[in-house]
Amino acid sequence: MNTEGNSKKRKNIIIYNIIFVLVCGGLFLFLWNAPEETTKHMPSDEDHSRFIKMNKKEAEKFCEECHSPEGVAPLPEEHPPKYRCLFCHKRI
Repeated sequence: MNTEGNSKKRKNIIIYNIIFVLVCGGLFLFLWNAPEETTKHMPSDEDHSRFIKMNKKEAEKFCEECHSPEGVAPLPEEHPPKYRCLFCHKRI
């Protein structure tokens, strides 16, 4: 009876390991086929240099100064929400 229990336990462990390997393989294939990053990084020029050392929330308060519709470099109409710039545009 004890041998039967060990055999069942061993079979369950093998099944769980197979499931784990299949899930990991599926995740790997999903990530392998993910598209390349297309979002531009925040420019590392003189205009943006002061934001490099700030935390994200603090730096994002200044984005609309230049990137508002009346600013020097307005964002296109189809641009996603404009209040979380550094969520997508990473600092270098």
